[in-house]
Amino acid sequence: MENQEIERKFLVKDDRYKTEAISEKRIVQGFLNTHPGRTVRVRIKADKGFLTIKGKGNDSGTTRFEWEKEIPVLEAEALLKLCEEGVIEKVRFEVEMGNHIFEVDEFSGDNQGLTIAEVELNSENEDYTKPTWLGEEVTGDVRYYNSQLSKNSFKDW
Repeated sequence: MENQEIERKFLVKDDRYKTEAISEKRIVQGFLNTHPGRTVRVRIKADKGFLTIKGKGNDSGTTRFEWEKEIPVLEAEALLKLCEEGVIEKVRFEVEMGNHIFEVDEFSGDNQGLTIAEVELNSENEDYTKPTWLGEEVTGDVRYYNSQLSKNSFKDW
């Protein structure tokens, strides 16, 4: 079973993405394990629960193993209580751009002021249209991984 996630990650320059968004969902997530080689995440996204395991990224940070299963929200809520300190709270906006969907995460709490956009690709060199509100690319910069933001909040940078 090979589950590869290929994505690029960017800072966001302004909030024009909000007017282009096709959906908006609140997300709360915590980490049962934040080891760089394998993170185990519990997430509640709107009214659904998820358990996700991610592996270590490749040298460029664009590709890594990802396994995710939907779980009942009550189980996700129970697992969140077992998570390491530092729950992540954010609102995710989805924006269609050409053949891709950009997921724009507007963080709150200790990561207030940080907005990151991600786009999933089929290959590392796949072409995609960049929205005008996209800023500096931060793919592979571990500071912007949610697992790291849960331990070293944006407000503390």
